[in-house]
Amino acid sequence: MKKIFCSIALVPVLLFGQNDLYPVEEFYGGGIGYSPMYITLDSIPGSSALQKLGLNPADFASPFVIHGGEGFTQIAGRWRIGGYAGIGVSRISTVPTIMLYINRDGVDGYQPPPAVVQNPALVDTTIPYTGEFAPSIGAKFTFALGAATVEYVVPIFRDLEIATGALLGMGRATISINQHSGTPRWNKTFTNVYGEVVDSTLYYEIPSADDITTTQAGGLLSGKMSSRLTDVSGTFFNFQPYIAVKWQFLDRVGLRISVGFNKGTIPAGRWYLNDREPISDSPKSTLQGVAIRTMLYFGL
Repeated sequence: MKKIFCSIALVPVLLFGQNDLYPVEEFYGGGIGYSPMYITLDSIPGSSALQKLGLNPADFASPFVIHGGEGFTQIAGRWRIGGYAGIGVSRISTVPTIMLYINRDGVDGYQPPPAVVQNPALVDTTIPYTGEFAPSIGAKFTFALGAATVEYVVPIFRDLEIATGALLGMGRATISINQHSGTPRWNKTFTNVYGEVVDSTLYYEIPSADDITTTQAGGLLSGKMSSRLTDVSGTFFNFQPYIAVKWQFLDRVGLRISVGFNKGTIPAGRWYLNDREPISDSPKSTLQGVAIRTMLYFGL
């Protein structure tokens, strides 16, 4: 009986003995590999504005996935540095039901008729649109990230370790709005929406000579377009503290998983239209949420 008991007691000791303890001397090595990041964002910037377009921001991918690559290297003792770069895209779209209406009182936008109609002119005259050129409205949210990582390693065994660190760098968020109606044509795609260009000069048509003064004061208006693409983007400092587990299951291949909290803030007035024009009244936007990063790496 004693022999059986001793044999059972030795089993865990023998199993743990299969893994060498982490070497006492300094260890140098590194790795590189594919590293997708899954972020559960608290909110998408501009969500309230997207709802006014008939879009549902909740339809964006959640968790949001950033596809990227990561590398790391041991520099001294238990300190390790690395880098990460990736980009993620999610799209939503809708084809709304269209009602045609007559503006009765000169106020911009649709005005529902009153509950009690006293004036026949205020009767609701809306009718559904049945044509073939119903518009489609779509939005694309893009999150790009480039950052460095710094971490402190706590070895468990030669093939297993835990690390705590932070990912810090620059991020960029872009919201693209695409509104389209009709069938696209190649030549129409390159049409100048303001007028005709002759010898690098734009000729803008006005209805009559009486409208010259009004045009000079009010500016130029673009003509009707079958499609419109608008980009708003902002750059921000991104910070993500995390805890990571690294397991070297083969001589040159390993798996690494990290869990952290990502946070980036675009200050008010720092959004840009089409990468060029600043939007001075743009609100402060925060991109934050729990982030999980997985990495299949090749190295030591």
